[in-house]
Amino acid sequence: MIAPSNWRMVDFLSDVHLDANEVATFKAWGHYLNTTPADALFILGDLFEVWIGDDTQDPFHLQCMEVLRDTFKRMPVFFMCGNRDFLVAQQWLQSTGVQGLQDACVLELAEQKVLLSHGDALCIDDTDYMAFRQQVRSSAWQEAFLAKPLSERQQIAKDLRAQSKARQQTQTDYVDVDANTARMLLLENDCKLLIHGHTHRPATHDLGNGLSRMVLSDWEADATPPRLEVLRWTEETKQFARVSLNT
Repeated sequence: MIAPSNWRMVDFLSDVHLDANEVATFKAWGHYLNTTPADALFILGDLFEVWIGDDTQDPFHLQCMEVLRDTFKRMPVFFMCGNRDFLVAQQWLQSTGVQGLQDACVLELAEQKVLLSHGDALCIDDTDYMAFRQQVRSSAWQEAFLAKPLSERQQIAKDLRAQSKARQQTQTDYVDVDANTARMLLLENDCKLLIHGHTHRPATHDLGNGLSRMVLSDWEADATPPRLEVLRWTEETKQFARVSLNT
């Protein structure tokens, strides 16, 4: 997509992991949305800690949707599914006014083409996760899962999260984005910069030959120090800069 010429400032964030138990993070996210000077916002996945279907009746998720509806009245918001909220679908998008994005997609900002992705599909050395991802992204699995009662889906999601946390505690080697895969994706899309989340390791990586990737931070207001950050592009500088929201 080509950014409109009136976008002077654009924000990018990911991995907020909104959860009813993380009150401080929710409040920080809401405050940011109410006060950001950005003309547009791109959310690159894992906005929610878990999403079990657009028919959710969870009061916290409904509250989050109301915040997004209010934000949509002031600026366009774009959303890409992550590995925690890949079941977000058209009903949710229509209800909030948020515009959906494919993973990956190209954004052109002042003639600079940037590739956007959540990032999980690039961690190809995590073979267990990649097999799981292939399973749950299939239409057959999703149709079967969404046909289950909400209570059963909630329990399945809880069990999956417990398994994931147990696996993370026993995993000795951290699996990052594969550099060659990232380079190939950039070249296929005629881009020089990849912006993604997922790994919770904010940094800028040189991929060689003028290619690079910028990793977005996760959000956790109760961490020490708090992790509350957006990546901001401005028309004035034509550059991306990390903006800490810690106050």
